[in-house]
Parts: sequence; C-alpha cells; structure tokens
Amino acid sequence: MTAETYDVIVIGAGPTGENVADRAVRGGLSAVIVESELVGGECSYWACMPSKALLRPAGVVAEAAAVRGVTGARLEAAEALKRRDSFTHGWKDDGQVSWLESAKIDLVRGHGRLAGERTVVAGDMTLTARHAVCVATGTGAIVPPALAGVQAWTSREATSAREVPARLAVVGGGVVGCEMAAAWSALGSRVTLVSRGGLLDRLPAFAGEAVASGLRDAGVDVRLGVNVSDATRAAGVVTLTLDDGTSVSCDEVLSAVGRYPKTGDLGLSTVGLKDGSWLPVDDTLRVTDVPGGWLYAAGDANHLALLTHMGKYQARICGDAIAARASGREPEVRDLASATRVPQVIFTIPEVAAVGVTAAQAAAAGLRARVVEYKIGDVAGASLFADGYQGRAQMVVDEDRSVIVGMTLAGPGVGEMIHAATIAVAGEVPLRSLWHAVPAYPTMSELWLRLLETYGL
Repeated sequence: MTAETYDVIVIGAGPTGENVADRAVRGGLSAVIVESELVGGECSYWACMPSKALLRPAGVVAEAAAVRGVTGARLEAAEALKRRDSFTHGWKDDGQVSWLESAKIDLVRGHGRLAGERTVVAGDMTLTARHAVCVATGTGAIVPPALAGVQAWTSREATSAREVPARLAVVGGGVVGCEMAAAWSALGSRVTLVSRGGLLDRLPAFAGEAVASGLRDAGVDVRLGVNVSDATRAAGVVTLTLDDGTSVSCDEVLSAVGRYPKTGDLGLSTVGLKDGSWLPVDDTLRVTDVPGGWLYAAGDANHLALLTHMGKYQARICGDAIAARASGREPEVRDLASATRVPQVIFTIPEVAAVGVTAAQAAAAGLRARVVEYKIGDVAGASLFADGYQGRAQMVVDEDRSVIVGMTLAGPGVGEMIHAATIAVAGEVPLRSLWHAVPAYPTMSELWLRLLETYGL
C-alpha cells in the first residue's frame, strides 16, 4: 500500500475537478486528482462537446434553409459523426493529461473513495489531504425500471453512437431528450419522443411549445402527457408500451428522464453522510454536514445547477476558498449565481436560452414581478437573420428594485444573445441604466430596446 500526502485531493477529473485543482495550485497548494475514467469527464466525451458537435450541422442547414437565395445546404451523417469524433479526440484523454502536467496537478488513475477524515483510497494508494478533499464526481443518467431490461441508451450512448439508428425512441422531455431528438432526427433517424409532461417544463411554456413545434416540423413524432409502462426487446426491436394504450417500435431507446449523483460508492458513510446522496454545500462549496470544514463538493454532485459552466464557476470559487483557508483567511468570493442567476442554452431548432428565474419562481420567492414579452421577429435584425423569423422573448422584472431577474428567449440564434441578459441579471443593472446600452442596428440585440420600450422606458 502506497501512501501520499497532498494539500488538496480532488475526486473526479471533469471540468469541475480540473478547475478546483488548478485554482488550488495557483493559490500555492499541492493538488492531486483521482479519476477512474477519462480525464476531462462527462462534458468532454459524452455530453456538452459531442452533443453540440452533433447538433451544429443541423443548425447550419436550418439557418441556410431559412434565407432565400441559399440553396443546396444538406447534412451528411457520416461526416457529421466524424466531426463529432474530432471534438472527443477519439475518446482519448492524452491532451487533458498533458494539461494536468503543465498545471502541476498530479493524477492518480482509479476509483477514489473516502476512507475517513481527509483520507481517500484509490486502488493500492492511500491519499491524505492536509487541508481539503473536494468531491467533483458529477452525475449519471437514470434508467427507469420500465427500461431496465432493454439495454436502453443513456446520454453516453446517444452522443457516442457510431451509426444512425433507423428508428429511435427518446423517453424524456428535458434538455437531453429534446437535443438528442433533434440531433438524431437531422442525422436521418425516425425519432419518437415520449414525455410524461410537456417539453422543458422548468421553463415558461412557450419555450417548450416552440421546441415541440420545431421537432414536429423536422419529422419527430412528439407524444406529450404519456409515459412508458413496459418495454421489451426481441430480435433487435424494442417495443414500448405507453400508458395511453399505444405503443412505439424502435431499434434503440434513449432514457433521458433525469440524473442521479455519482456518490453511491464514494465512501460517504465513512464521514457520516448517506451513500448515494446529493451533497449540500455553503456559498464556498464546503459540505455543510461534515464537521471540521475539510470536505467540499463542486459541480453536479451538490445539485445546485447541473451545467458544466456552473460547475466550473463553482470550482473557481471552491479552489480559491480552499487556498484562502489554508493560509488562515476567509475567502472573499462567494457563490452568488448558482441559485438564481444560472444561464443555459438548449441547442434545438429553434434554440432556447434562459437565465435567472421564471415568473412563477419570482412569485414563489415573494417578488413583485412584472412580465414583459416581445416577438423577436419584429426586430429588424431578426428578419435579416431568417426570413419569416419566429421567436419570443420574456423578461421578468423585479418592480421593487427595477432590475431584471429573469429572461427566456426562444428562436433561431438566441443562444449567442443570452450573455447580455446574464450580465444584466448577475450585475443587477437598473433598467434606466440599461436604456443607455444602445444596441447596434440592425442586429437581433435591438430586442433589448424593444423590451425596454414595451416596459415603458
């Protein structure tokens, strides 16, 4: 048994874990990352990068088709899959390992598991932390009991498949389900999407309705308000029985019904926590239920905001907090964004982008909120972007402070517009100050002027 001591031990080498370790090293500490799979984690190989690489060709073709005078744009599935593979580097992590070395972060290959206070066991190694251990193990895809016996795809198979299935059923109407339905339909699969509710239920209804309409226009059979009660696979064909009495036959079925924390075999019980649980944290990402303040959890495992960019944001705060406390100081920067200032983009056709809280969430929080809406297609820049542009914007204003607390956009190209809203929400910029941020003409950003005019400024 080999024993090593570091200032910081990070379990999980995804983007979150990498950034925790990097910030700790920049703060003058030594750090090691323990990883059982590929360095770079879910985002690099089975989530953000390959999924967006699959979706972008479809988006380009759709944009070209929406402008008169452009002809001949088409998607070639084989080339699209090759391009996807280039972004995952063939599912090899050599480049990521080299980055760890350049950042002076050590790597231990193996399954890391807590074994008491400040102690992590990985294979035949026992690692001890002088200051902190950070859990950055992320999440896994839930496969419901109804799909357990049919070798269902999860998001991993959906983003790494080598061939286009002739027929694909997608179970789940969240982000993963909607994006993968869009991607594989564009690549040539006949897709059926089954959702027990509407699509994108956590966002305003118009966003999910726009995506449902876009999917149907693309040939996807969208079935809402139904659930899978049984599934069988025989002779390579999967048959789903739905609770409305209908059925779906397909060659592959994707389970996209949610995520669970990958903490079940992490040794949480050795430090007084429940194995398999989410890890509640304070605003420096320190786990609240462990005495001594040595255990941290950043990224998806804390259940605050299950998005790569939010995990990296939390990681920067976490690594800095560990370094500050190691030098006897309390950290200056705290997590202000993970609860109510989270941006996201859903790369369907049309795109959906959102930041902050919805009107319903604002009301639940006791805010005196006002909703302002505008048709994006009425903005000159939108009509130039696409003939017959269809889109909608919804702004949520806290009337007592005269600041924007939420924004949802649905329409072609809106993903590149959401950061302006993120700045307004995170910076709590007064509306009267935003009025002087003049949007360039003729761009879609003129939407900001129209929203403020509709508000009454």
